Amino acid sequence: MKKIFFCFTLMQLAITLAFCQDMDKIRKDFEDRTNGKGGIPYGNNPAAGKYYDIRGFKMYCEVYGEGAPLLIIHGNGGSINNFVLQIPYFSKKYKVIIADSRAQGKSADAADSLSYEMMADDYAALLTTMKIDSAYVIGWSDGGINAVLLAVRHPEKVKKMAVTGTNLQPDTNAVYKEVWDMVMPSYNQLKQKANLSADEKKEFKLLRLLVEQPHIPLADLNKISAPALVMGGDHDVIRVEHTMQIFENIPKAYLWIFPDSGHSTPVVYANEFNSKVDIFFSTPYRTITGEGRFF
Repeated sequence: MKKIFFCFTLMQLAITLAFCQDMDKIRKDFEDRTNGKGGIPYGNNPAAGKYYDIRGFKMYCEVYGEGAPLLIIHGNGGSINNFVLQIPYFSKKYKVIIADSRAQGKSADAADSLSYEMMADDYAALLTTMKIDSAYVIGWSDGGINAVLLAVRHPEKVKKMAVTGTNLQPDTNAVYKEVWDMVMPSYNQLKQKANLSADEKKEFKLLRLLVEQPHIPLADLNKISAPALVMGGDHDVIRVEHTMQIFENIPKAYLWIFPDSGHSTPVVYANEFNSKVDIFFSTPYRTITGEGRFF
């Protein structure tokens, strides 16, 4: 019996080590791709990039592929290259529109104020400037917040949206306390500092977004007319119950919780993420009630 237990323990250890090695490989591959190694320099591609005068600042945007418009929105402090695993996949079928959000990446904005509502309005204005009436939307993390607010504030712009790692409020009802405790020291340090450098001002502006925003009431979710695919990791920085709350309050929504996953669902599970989102966009939304629940 001891021998069997010992063998089982060794097998479990081997599986754990293999998984850790796989995660390290995924992380390194992602970092290499975001740095433009061996492929298209997404986020720094003159052939695809252009600045648009949007609502008082110049918004940098790249476009790839042809087909139905697909707007992809990155997270806090991120950039276009965060979606190096999505752009090649979706650009085969869609016109992928991906920009650096206000005050991030190449979309510089020296103003002190920044809100998710401002960014949602920016993306609506970008689509209008590009003469695009409506688009499919993918949003990761803060990009998911922007997507939700785009659907709330500019419903005509959103055909369907797929969001992952999204929250409605800045507190421990939405975000795990251990994550909150990781963010607060930097926020408090910069908040109490008398004179901030230009880089510190930019960092504090983005930290304020995380700590002080958003404030999206559930009643606003009830107004969303676009079908939504609401996603998150089972070990995300966002509480699973909060992700479920978002799903439950959007009238036409599906829910997908990735097992064995943190916040980076589009990276760690890129193939599954891309395929499922594409199917969601390509297939009419169906209401599942009554006997339909059994199949």
